[in-house]
Amino acid sequence: MSISTEQRIELQVQKAIRQTEDDLVIWIQDALDTCEYGKSGKEELEESQFRNLVRVADTTDSAEVIKNFLRYQVGRDKKWGRGEKSLATRVIQDIDGNIKKNAGIIAECSQTDFKPIWLELIRRYLGYGSRHLKYLKDGKN
Repeated sequence: MSISTEQRIELQVQKAIRQTEDDLVIWIQDALDTCEYGKSGKEELEESQFRNLVRVADTTDSAEVIKNFLRYQVGRDKKWGRGEKSLATRVIQDIDGNIKKNAGIIAECSQTDFKPIWLELIRRYLGYGSRHLKYLKDGKN
């Protein structure tokens, strides 16, 4: 049984995405470790709020919808931080910068559609962020 060209490309894309995972983990952990956002008290960023962002990412095929939801959250309260050093700003910068660049490289190398790769990388990045936030809240103590 031989695999089709389409299947071969899909396997190549999935392998490239897996090879990007270390970078995704490092970028979101650095953001959560160094950016300004609510870390305690009334303004604390809760795991459920981060999971809501992950849920939005899982249910849309649009990076703009994800960023729009994050901006909406910033407008509601200060839990995601405000300004250039905020977690929200950093997440959006990573989506439009590092993640988009890597998705472009993968798409170009595999000669396939860019957008689904970009969205998959965003989803993984945010998922790893949810895990790291859980560690920061409960695992360090």
